[in-house]
Amino acid sequence: MKTIPQIYAAAPDPAKFTSAYFTHLSECLAAIDPESVAAVIREMMDAHAANRRIFVAGNGGSAATASHMVNDLAADVARKAKLEVPFRVIALTDNTALITAIANDTGYENAFVNQLKAWFEPGDRFLAITASGNSPNLLRAAEWVREHGGRVIGFTGFDGGKLPELCDICVHVKTARGEYGVVEDAHLVLNHVISNYLISAFSEKAGAASK
Repeated sequence: MKTIPQIYAAAPDPAKFTSAYFTHLSECLAAIDPESVAAVIREMMDAHAANRRIFVAGNGGSAATASHMVNDLAADVARKAKLEVPFRVIALTDNTALITAIANDTGYENAFVNQLKAWFEPGDRFLAITASGNSPNLLRAAEWVREHGGRVIGFTGFDGGKLPELCDICVHVKTARGEYGVVEDAHLVLNHVISNYLISAFSEKAGAASK
């Protein structure tokens, strides 16, 4: 399995490195199991049909992906598909005051689970986005959701880590350990695959209903 240093060593020219990185990312995307992505899409549609919440969380770059995903699911899908009831999606990464209060008072490992304790209801979904699959705050939140009647979805990278054992559905981007950039690129692509599918599916359904 290629690594970024190996890609650079073989192609130190900036243009050639860019081309090689694109090829590497394409290969990683092509290796993702499409059935696992389809399962996530069905899970999202089931949550919407049942009026359940979808909580999304991640750390670092994955926190940005969580926020981006909420933007796309809650706003973009609703606007483009003309949904009367938008997806109920909440990013547990976006309240800086709350996250820092929890982290300061009880430890960063509780940054997400303590928020879930305030808002979660049985039947809700939790989407954990993590390259390593080993972030303690995500694992703790996933365990809590499973114990309280929810379903867990994971986006992972590297070798998957511990998170897949706690997931009902897991989409794995297989890479060498430490390939954060490639994994985060792929996770953002997954967001856009899911969002664009939902826009198309709900738009088609609305069109059929209007005929």
